[in-house]
Amino acid sequence: MMAKCEAVREITWDEACSIEKDVLAQRMPCLLKNYDVGDCVNKWTVDYLCKKGGSRSATVHVSESPKMNFLEKNFSYRKLPFCDVVRRASEKQHKEYFSSSSEYYYFRSLGENARKDRSVLSEQFPDLIGDIRWPQAFPREAFFSSVFRIASADMQLWTHYDVMDNFLIQVNGTKRVVLFSPEDALKLYLHGDKSTIVDIDNVDLKRYPKFADAQKFKCILHPGDILFIPALWFHNVVSLEFGIAVNVFWRHLPRDMYDGHDVYGNKDLIPAARSLNILNRALKVLETLPEDYRDFYGRKLIGHIENNFLSKH
Repeated sequence: MMAKCEAVREITWDEACSIEKDVLAQRMPCLLKNYDVGDCVNKWTVDYLCKKGGSRSATVHVSESPKMNFLEKNFSYRKLPFCDVVRRASEKQHKEYFSSSSEYYYFRSLGENARKDRSVLSEQFPDLIGDIRWPQAFPREAFFSSVFRIASADMQLWTHYDVMDNFLIQVNGTKRVVLFSPEDALKLYLHGDKSTIVDIDNVDLKRYPKFADAQKFKCILHPGDILFIPALWFHNVVSLEFGIAVNVFWRHLPRDMYDGHDVYGNKDLIPAARSLNILNRALKVLETLPEDYRDFYGRKLIGHIENNFLSKH
């Protein structure tokens, strides 16, 4: 038995559609169709991006496997002129390559200082920002980042969650997105913000038995589609074709909830991070007890969390 699957709810954009009411307030993934995302859908060809991006240096993930695995690091970071990144990602076979003529490329835009600065499309790619638009569904001061993404065909990004809401805007190519509710976190065998299950389509249920009870939400993004991904919703992305997309992240909670040093939008909220640190210290204290006592008080902790914090529905 594999995880159950349900289609992501679709909404067709029209004048009667309220992003705040019909999309954001539901706290569920939603596929927004027929929104005018701008000229990028027609303009952002390989040649156009090469012309606009020029020879600026870009850091790209390169892997011989289409299933990039952040935990095992089956990829390397390489630097190339942006134009070469776009061209190589668009190719099935490469005349120029690092390790294999069929290697895969995944580009995620970074700030000027990757450790300190957020990715902002208008700053890193000012010649492109006028080509794209997205729903102004959040206050300007809540804006966090706009991330430019380019991926080879068949490239799959690991299952993970972000701590901020975001719009995933598909510009070129098609993309499959599979999402999981935050309520299924324990069924995804987490390591930090990532699932340790690399291939969600062929899961070893002897190793990951709880995954069989996880609920999948699935959709296919086409050029011009916008997918709303609420904070904490896990998502796994496969580029069915050479793909170009932009993510727009924003803070939907008070600003002081977020880690001020987080440039990627994936560090746990400050109260959550503090709680996890306290829990880890408590577990180390329990390690001083004999095994049967550790087992008993460990179960009491689990029961306390289940009774006081976990959703009952």
